[in-house]
Amino acid sequence: MPLGLIGEKVGMTRVLLKDGTAIPVTVIKFPINYVVQVKSENTKDGYNAIQVGAYEAKEKHLTKPLIGHFKKHGVPLLRRLWEFRVENPEQFQSGQQLKVEDVFKPGDLVDVWGISKGRGFAGVMKRWDFSGFPKSHGHRYHRAVGAIGQRTDPGRVWKGKKMPGHYGAKPVRVQGLFVVDILPEENAILVKGSVPGHNKGIVIVEQSTIAYRKSQKLKLKRYQFILDNLPKKEEQSPQEVAES
Repeated sequence: MPLGLIGEKVGMTRVLLKDGTAIPVTVIKFPINYVVQVKSENTKDGYNAIQVGAYEAKEKHLTKPLIGHFKKHGVPLLRRLWEFRVENPEQFQSGQQLKVEDVFKPGDLVDVWGISKGRGFAGVMKRWDFSGFPKSHGHRYHRAVGAIGQRTDPGRVWKGKKMPGHYGAKPVRVQGLFVVDILPEENAILVKGSVPGHNKGIVIVEQSTIAYRKSQKLKLKRYQFILDNLPKKEEQSPQEVAES
C-alpha cells in the first residue's frame, strides 16, 4: 500500500555524479504534512487509510464542516487533503507530522500525480499528433482534421472522435520515477525526469504501486550507478532551478 506526501513542484535542475555524468532531476519540496485522520477496517470506515493534509489556510477560506473536522482531530486548518491507503494504520495518529526522510529514501520508485500544463484551445496536430495534409502548393488544407463523419449508416460522428479542443489542464499520473536523492534540511526530494504540471504546482508523491513489476526491478538495476556515483554531500538546492 502506498504512502505519500503532498508537495510542490519547484522546477528542474541536474545532479552531477562523481564521473561528471549529468542527471536531469525535478525538485519537489514538501511543506509540513499532518496526519489528519486515521481510518481502519475495524471502524465504520471499513478500510485502512490515513488522511494527510498540508498548506495552512485561513478560516474564512474553509467551510464550517471542514473547520469542525480539523478541530476535532487537533490539527491546524489546512487547504489540501489527500488520502493514502496503508496496511498499518495503527502506526499513525492524528496530528502526527510526516517528514520526507520518514517516507522516501534514495533509490525508491515513486508515482507523481499532478495537473498538466494548460495549453488552451489546440488543433488536432498539436493535441493528438495528427500528421496533417500535404504542405505542397495547390492544397487548400494543411493542418485540418480531415473527414469526421460517416455515411448513412450510422449517420453521425462517433463518440470519442479526436477533435480540436482544450488541451492540457487534466490530472496526470507518472509512474515509476526514480528518487535520486533526498534533502532533509530542505524537506525536498530529487526525482529523475519530469513530473506533470507547472512550477509551483501542487503534486502528490507516493510510493510506486508498480515497483513489483519486472520492468521496474530492471530499471532499478540500470539506475544503481547513480547511487554509487552520487557525491557524499549533495549541494543542490531546490531554489537552484535550471531551464526546463
